[in-house]
Order: sequence, then C-alpha cells, then structure tokens
Amino acid sequence: MDRPRRGRCTEDTEPTDHPTPGGNPLSHNDIDQQTRTALVVIAHHRSDSLTAHLARRAAARLEHAGYRIDLLDLHAEGFDPRMTVADQPDWGHREKTYSPEVHEHMDRILAADLVVVVFPVYWASTPALLKGWIDRVWNYGFAYGRSTPRLAGKRMLWLGLAGAAADDPLIPFMQQTLEGQLNMGIAYYCGFSHSAVGLLPDAEERRQRLDADGTLRIEAATVGAERAAQYADLERRADGFVTDFLAAEPVSA
Repeated sequence: MDRPRRGRCTEDTEPTDHPTPGGNPLSHNDIDQQTRTALVVIAHHRSDSLTAHLARRAAARLEHAGYRIDLLDLHAEGFDPRMTVADQPDWGHREKTYSPEVHEHMDRILAADLVVVVFPVYWASTPALLKGWIDRVWNYGFAYGRSTPRLAGKRMLWLGLAGAAADDPLIPFMQQTLEGQLNMGIAYYCGFSHSAVGLLPDAEERRQRLDADGTLRIEAATVGAERAAQYADLERRADGFVTDFLAAEPVSA
C-alpha cells in the first residue's frame, strides 16, 4: 500500500503565507466577478500531513500566478464521503435536486476555472475521502449525462503522493493506472479540456520497494540533512508539476 508521510512538516518547509481551508468559497453567482479561480482540494484526514503541506504550497503558487484560491480541505470541512439517498433522489432525472452539501460543492466546482486535487496514493488509487467526493458531487446531471457538459473547458491537475520509491517497478504501472482512472475515467469524461496526473513517489520517510522476489524492502528512516533534502526534492517536483500545468494554459489570441 502506498501511503504518504504522516508526520508534521518542519517549520522551514511550511509555507509562510497560504489560504485557509474553506476560506471564502465562491458561489456560482460569483463567476462573472472573478476572472480566474482555482479550487485546490486536500484529500487527507490530517491537516499536518505532507499531502496538506504540498496542497497549500500549490495554492500559494497559483495565487502568485494570479488565481483566486478556494481551498477545500475535505476532512477539515467535515465532508462525508458516503453516498446517501438524498444525493441521488432520482438518478435518471438530470434536473434533480441534490443534497444541500452536494449542491455547495457543485457550486465551488462551477466557480473554478481549474481544479487541483492533492491526495495520498492508496493501492494505486485514491483514498476513500476523495473517491467519495467524486461519487457524491460529480453526479449524473451535473458532471456528466448532458450533450453539453457543465464542466466543459475547465482544467484539472491531480497530485498524488506515493510511498513507493521512484525506481520501484510499480511506479510506471501506478502512473498509467492513475492516468486512466483520473484523466480518462473522470476529467475527460466530464468535459474537462485538460487533465494531468503528477505522481510524487518517495513520499515516505523510509524508502520502500519490492525486490525481484516480491519481498518488500524497507530502508531506515531518513533524518537530518537527508530528510530535509528528501522533502525539498518533493517540493521541487510538486512545484514543477504546477508550473508545467500552468504553462499548458491556452493563450488568448
């Protein structure tokens, strides 16, 4: 199982200026008043996780690039990933009324020009918190099921932190699997114009990989300067994915 670092980020790596979770979410009526908005989603149950740290760092870079940030920390805001009858009162009716919580999240997606989701990679997939957000919010009639998708033209970046080492033979499989699930199975299916997956291996303090015999080899935990260098490299790679994603934006004529 590919789990991210669970420990607290050190003070020298924590961004000094970042948006707060749930701060000033936009309603759909605000779209005309804001030219560019980025919805940054944290899909982790701990606010002091490396996942949350890199999400806030991505938000700061997007803000510096001119985006208004809507930071959505799913766990901190109490999002329940379990589907309820209220979320699908009449599955076949595209104009159905969803639950109030789901409507609020739909409005935040509609208000965003781009969506960045940061999550730990579990079993070469997303954690239940993120999967439940997709299941409940990206519902029939909203995210798909229309000849003209309501989310058409939006852009999406998925940043996944994996505990496997960068040279682990599982990494190419993991990359391909996530791209198939997230780019093709979700974003493009829902009309997004561009979607990219940035996989960040080596997120564990203790490097781990499967050897040729299928045995999991776990190295000693990194400490001191080595640990600082490891996290600095993760930040550099995450920053690079955000930079490349922004560079791929269409340029107006």
